[in-house]
Amino acid sequence: MTLDLYGFGPALAAGTLMTIKLALSALSLGLVLGLLGALAKTSPYKPLQWLGGTYSTIVRGIPELLWVLLIYFGTVNLMRNLADLLGLQSLELSAFAAGTIALGICFGAYATEVFRGAILAIPKGHREAGQALGLSKPRIFWRLILPQMWRIALPGLSNLFMILMKDTALVSVIGLNEIMRRSQIAVTSSKEPFTFFLVAAFIYLGLTVLAMIGLHFLEKRASRGFIRSAA
Repeated sequence: MTLDLYGFGPALAAGTLMTIKLALSALSLGLVLGLLGALAKTSPYKPLQWLGGTYSTIVRGIPELLWVLLIYFGTVNLMRNLADLLGLQSLELSAFAAGTIALGICFGAYATEVFRGAILAIPKGHREAGQALGLSKPRIFWRLILPQMWRIALPGLSNLFMILMKDTALVSVIGLNEIMRRSQIAVTSSKEPFTFFLVAAFIYLGLTVLAMIGLHFLEKRASRGFIRSAA
């Protein structure tokens, strides 16, 4: 018995590739925002603490779908005014860019708390040892704090990435041709909703399993030295 996809197999494959690109793009943005947010929240300066706390609180308090809609439709007037200023006919934010920004912002807000917990878990004596060796603060962060923070934060970030992979389906509402959008088009044409939504479910499950395998190896690699020293 073969599964009849009514010729939509290549379209679903293209949607899968788009989903992967969107997830990785949002992940890259989210890691940067999360690290900056964590550094702000652990900063000794009150304004930075307030800025980091406000970012994580506001973003986590609003559903991801609303962020996708707000960023995509909220930039219409901004981009139109910018186009007029630059003398261009039209200028608009693509669905891919809007989805990357929205999901990256949401991922970054949760990653802020993960990174913050990882930073606080590192003993203060490690920083003091770096200072005793005459290392500058940036060098202490990059050589001593960041590697340890990455190892501690990686399990939490892995869970967030699993959620991010599934949240990419939300971007279908603004017309991005990822898995869910392609599946909806196939359903409209074939009148076979169960078939295509089941295929979409298995594609997401397959991507999640592959991501879990990759993240497992990353966690093992990040913990190699720690495991040896604890043995």
